[in-house]
Amino acid sequence: MRRLLLTAAVATTAALTLTACGTTEPAKDDAKKSAQPITLTDDTGAKVELDGPAKKVVGTEWNVVETLISLGVDPVGVADVKGYKTWDSAVPLKNEPKDIGTRGEPSVETIAGLKPDLIVATSDLPPAAVKQLRGIAPVLNLTAADAKDPIGRMTKNLDAIAKATGTTAKADTLKKGFEAKLAEGKKALADAGLGGAKYAFADGYLVSNQVQIRPFTSGSLIGAVNEKLGLKNAWTVEGDPAYGLGTTDVEGLTKLGEGVHFAHISNDGDPSSNPFEGALAKDKVWTSLPFVKKGDVHRLPDGIWMFGGPESMNQYVDSVVKALTK
Repeated sequence: MRRLLLTAAVATTAALTLTACGTTEPAKDDAKKSAQPITLTDDTGAKVELDGPAKKVVGTEWNVVETLISLGVDPVGVADVKGYKTWDSAVPLKNEPKDIGTRGEPSVETIAGLKPDLIVATSDLPPAAVKQLRGIAPVLNLTAADAKDPIGRMTKNLDAIAKATGTTAKADTLKKGFEAKLAEGKKALADAGLGGAKYAFADGYLVSNQVQIRPFTSGSLIGAVNEKLGLKNAWTVEGDPAYGLGTTDVEGLTKLGEGVHFAHISNDGDPSSNPFEGALAKDKVWTSLPFVKKGDVHRLPDGIWMFGGPESMNQYVDSVVKALTK
């Protein structure tokens, strides 16, 4: 199941205050000091104390699961394993983690049975659930998203998880790779005459026979990446304060106007996720849109997690460049 629209306000966005013995050293020093205790302060202001780099880690959200795997830490517990395998192909699971239940309601009993060193959660999880989890193991509770600085939030969460797991050198490599990918993608689009091109990205779904379309505004992670690529976000709707996601219907697409490239991500594993090639295929409003008439509608590959980490964003950049320049 995809990321649901959020109606609650974002949890506190207090900046991470992170200190760790030996975790900012190069990789070889990380290994030498692996027995050193680590102390972090998470985004709720709670102190997280670890005896050393966490090895047995549970992730309650797919973005933190992706980050853990990218850092070389295979989580022992993952929320909605099937969903992760469906929606995140950039960083596949390398082990067979225990399914701990849904992302919104993980099983406390299942997590307790895993005896983790650390549980990584996000502000999408209700505070009451986080309180229960703190009774099992240290919980690193991170702000899930921030429309004011989507890329900054992604990298802050990456750094926090890296410090908790003693993998800061790998985090630095991931960040450098992401920056290089953005530069490479921006150049490719500029060389193709697409610098400053108007671009609208969305996902959509069919609910009770009604098509709902979700614009990814400039405050979304995808939207921020698009702008780094030199694309101009064509959406004028307002996004939510966390994920930068808006809401509209097919009539709302008429406001995008002329000269827009439209892209979306759907998934064959979720039949409700592709109204653009399903319910809208014969809709008169949809078929009359300028970008539909011109064939400027691009379905990006399945399995690009729009709320993931650097490796999902790298995959997204490659797919956008390929779609717009083919």
